[in-house]
Amino acid sequence: MFKFLKPSTPAYLIVGLGNPGPEYRATRHNFGYMALDQLSERLESPLKRAKFQSLFAETKLDGNRVVLAKPITFMNESGLAVVQLMRYFKVPLEQLLVISDDLDLPLGALRIRPGGGPGGQKGVASIIKRLGTDQFARMRLGIGRPPGQMDPADYVLEKFLPSELEIQKMVLDQAGQAARSFVLDGLTPTMNKFNGEVG
Repeated sequence: MFKFLKPSTPAYLIVGLGNPGPEYRATRHNFGYMALDQLSERLESPLKRAKFQSLFAETKLDGNRVVLAKPITFMNESGLAVVQLMRYFKVPLEQLLVISDDLDLPLGALRIRPGGGPGGQKGVASIIKRLGTDQFARMRLGIGRPPGQMDPADYVLEKFLPSELEIQKMVLDQAGQAARSFVLDGLTPTMNKFNGEVG
């Protein structure tokens, strides 16, 4: 089991999940990556450092140390990167936020929760396995269920449709605001304010 540290100056760690490589860049499964990219842009903290099997940046938010990271393993090994980042930056469990796509929520829905199972999301499952606990905050960005008899594994690797791009943009904006709120206001106020449908 992962051993959690109690540092004197703990950092927040915000992780966006996805798959590396240009062929996956605009796919539904990379919604977490997209949210993290937008947050890093708004905080003017580009993800230029490559270590701990991640691209990451360190920044400050109202005096709080914040690490933004995208694991560059494939989705189902995301936990490897998260464990290394948490150890190095001395991140307590309650200051970890994982952002991912979610098949069980419709596009336009954003849900933040304090813990629980992976809900079929393999990146979240990997993090739970590596940490030895499911008690960490996660932000789920809905992508909807596949149409007809389409295999979910194929669906998540498709790009968003042109008709979906406006709502996608709104979700990403809300995700960035919610991530900032997680650091500045705490988990419960963030859930109360942001859980629901955007638009």
